[in-house]
Amino acid sequence: MTDHDCVEFLHTVLPRLGLRWPGFRKVRGLVCKRLNRRLRELNVPDLRAYRAYLESHPDEWPVLDGCCRIPISRFYRDRGVFEHLEREVLPALAEDAAVRERRTLACWSACCASGEEPYTLAVLWRLRLRRRFPQVRLRVVATDIDTHLLERARTGCYRASSLKALPPELLAGAFARRAAQLCVRDEFRTIEFLHQDIRQATPEGEFDLVFCRNAVLTYFAPALQRPVLERVVARLRPGGALVIGIHEALPEGVTGLAPWPGARAIYRKFEPRAA
Repeated sequence: MTDHDCVEFLHTVLPRLGLRWPGFRKVRGLVCKRLNRRLRELNVPDLRAYRAYLESHPDEWPVLDGCCRIPISRFYRDRGVFEHLEREVLPALAEDAAVRERRTLACWSACCASGEEPYTLAVLWRLRLRRRFPQVRLRVVATDIDTHLLERARTGCYRASSLKALPPELLAGAFARRAAQLCVRDEFRTIEFLHQDIRQATPEGEFDLVFCRNAVLTYFAPALQRPVLERVVARLRPGGALVIGIHEALPEGVTGLAPWPGARAIYRKFEPRAA
């Protein structure tokens, strides 16, 4: 399979999956490698034959969808975002929760891959913010469609390379070495990992903070981005914060959000106007 053949194939099939080519341009090598492996598994000679196979075997489309998932994640990804969350956003949300006598700060990490993002949030809260807000408990729900990634997330052990951006004191305080990996200490294993496809479902309840980064607005087709994001925003409490990727933009037509002052890629949901 040549790169040209793979790119041509992806241009054909991605729209059928509700996905967009620009998000895959730089990561197509991973997808093409998976496609090569799938062709060998099926004993299909080339992508032309695989296209015919897809048309005659509708149950193969979910398999192809799985080949097109990009699980790139790491701890403390986009340092400036987490610095602003620590400095401004989380304290504001925690103070609001305390004033309204809510004991829980509810957070959702959508498309969480193998758990680096939700664990980063849990570590940041416990080691740097919890003492300031002892009356507020952090609850983190993390969802993903990939059961294998979720199992890795629940295991909570990672290669050192995925932790290199984490500040040293957070690394030392939250991880213990186990053989060749670094594993999350027990007191940080409070994440609720759920198997969900964000295209079809969202967790129950309202959330003060939602991460929806580097998946929906990168890989999904525009026609799918807006309805998915609207369902995500519907789960956000008025006054709550939505975090997207630093290279992403909100789709046209999504309303009810305003940029968080001084922050990049963080938005706040409008409070309802007083009557």
